[in-house]
Amino acid sequence: MRTFKMRRFSCRSVLLTKSRFCGSSERTAQWPPFLRHTTTAPKNFTDYDSLKRTYRPQVPSQFNFVRDVLDVWERKEKTNVKSPLPAFWWVNDDGKEIRWSFEELGFHSRKLANVISEECGLVRGDRVFLILPRVPEWWLVNIACIRTGTVLVHGTSQLTTTDVLHRLLVSGAKCVITDESMAPLLEPVAPQCPALTSKLLLSKRARPGWGNIETLMRAAPADHVCVDSRSDEPMTIFFTSGTTGSPKMTLHSHCSYGLGLTVNGRYWLDLTDDDVFWNTSDTGWAKSAWSSVFAPWTQGACVFVHHMPRFNTHAVLKTLSCYPISTFCTAPTAYRMLVQEDPSRFHFQALEHCLSAGEPLNPEVMSKWTELTGLHIYEGYGQTETVLIAGTFKGMEIKPGSFGKASPAYDLQVVDEDGHIVPQGTEGNLAIRVKPYKPFSLFAEYIGEPEKTAECYRGDFYLTGDRGMMDQDGYLWFIGRADDVILSAGYRIGPFEVENALIEHEAVAESAVVVKAFVVLTPDFRFRDQSELIRELQTHVKKVTAPYKYPRKIEFVDLLPKTVSGKIRRAELRKKEWEQL
Repeated sequence: MRTFKMRRFSCRSVLLTKSRFCGSSERTAQWPPFLRHTTTAPKNFTDYDSLKRTYRPQVPSQFNFVRDVLDVWERKEKTNVKSPLPAFWWVNDDGKEIRWSFEELGFHSRKLANVISEECGLVRGDRVFLILPRVPEWWLVNIACIRTGTVLVHGTSQLTTTDVLHRLLVSGAKCVITDESMAPLLEPVAPQCPALTSKLLLSKRARPGWGNIETLMRAAPADHVCVDSRSDEPMTIFFTSGTTGSPKMTLHSHCSYGLGLTVNGRYWLDLTDDDVFWNTSDTGWAKSAWSSVFAPWTQGACVFVHHMPRFNTHAVLKTLSCYPISTFCTAPTAYRMLVQEDPSRFHFQALEHCLSAGEPLNPEVMSKWTELTGLHIYEGYGQTETVLIAGTFKGMEIKPGSFGKASPAYDLQVVDEDGHIVPQGTEGNLAIRVKPYKPFSLFAEYIGEPEKTAECYRGDFYLTGDRGMMDQDGYLWFIGRADDVILSAGYRIGPFEVENALIEHEAVAESAVVVKAFVVLTPDFRFRDQSELIRELQTHVKKVTAPYKYPRKIEFVDLLPKTVSGKIRRAELRKKEWEQL
């Protein structure tokens, strides 16, 4: 195990204390006015049909996101053919800020690339396990690994010691990068990981057995030659969220995410280099790569980050008011919380595009957000294994309850168990056509699990594992994970439809339907007679949707188990129910 001595790192970033947009005049940099008119007009296309026609990506034999995208924006920045917005804008709850241009991103990431290559002795193809919260260094590690050709393995700060050990062993990571909060969990398991040779720590203090990132970056040279990576070369590994079972190692190449997520940034997010984009996804999940790295920087947009220890609705709404954020993406769970805070009390100076992904968005929440802010929420549907599969795009009619139409990246169909396309209006498996040509933006494999990989394919299609329906206009409707569809009295019942019906009742704050309905009550109903309330909710669902779809069993809970990315852990609820039988 390599060890390093502590030295102090001097950062070239700009450290600020207050936002000019909240009344401070302490900034010296001059920025253009940010007050905008709310708009739904697309900037990168004219309508849905046009984006389907114009999306014709060319996949070169060699591709590297840093060299072919970030370094290009750095050159545009130097020649003043890009807006003066920073590439990266970070704030925290203490009022501190860091802003980096593409040039500064390049400077810091080249130094870190040299630390990875020279100090840690890693070579192209070696794996780096990363666990950091929303701190600037998380972004630098992402870029540095792409520069060096090392494969980045993502982990979340919510992992247990057992989780960490499992991920280190199955990934074969040679280096781990984390901070002081996770170091105590890593130290006991590190001796059990024979592949692990280097440990890097983000800290102001020395820790025995760890190399200090700030110290090493200060001493590292600022020149680094980016690897000439193949398009199909491994770039990153994400563990699936584990909502329906054990997490799997999902492998993506330099082109599948680095080039494939262009469809997210250009069409769904509809970003340009004049935009400031805030995605609230936590680090460690695929959505953070989607919307905090590749999609926005493909378009030269400013990536905005607010590092807060936990999701705080008041802080989120205040940030949207105080900073020139034009595009905002968060989970449906967060929107449910935000509408309860009443966002109409805040004035959003620049916000013009709101999006949601991670799980289905209840129509009532969408309607309430629009009522309070005047802004629609555009849904996106995708997976760790893919880029954007489907979504609602600017200029498109929004049908409440539908997650839009197929992304131009894929030929998305609804198929039966044998892989045959079913008629419109018929429930089936949401599937992506992979024959005669497999889309380049689809994952390569589940590493070490060829059987699991093979199970994803049926005939000419990759099965997403989700059930849905396509209407006569091509709009898609989510029914539920294939594992979550309920069979009752000979009927197939989609849990999302039941959840939508439940959320319309004033007693329900949140619900998840897996075998039975797990319901979180609003404060006013927590002390009501439970038997009476169960009957009331069952009657309500019968009235709102088909009578046979009412939940036969309802259990009231204080909280629903969720992943760090905000998705409900349905597998945990299913296990809990079966253990009670």
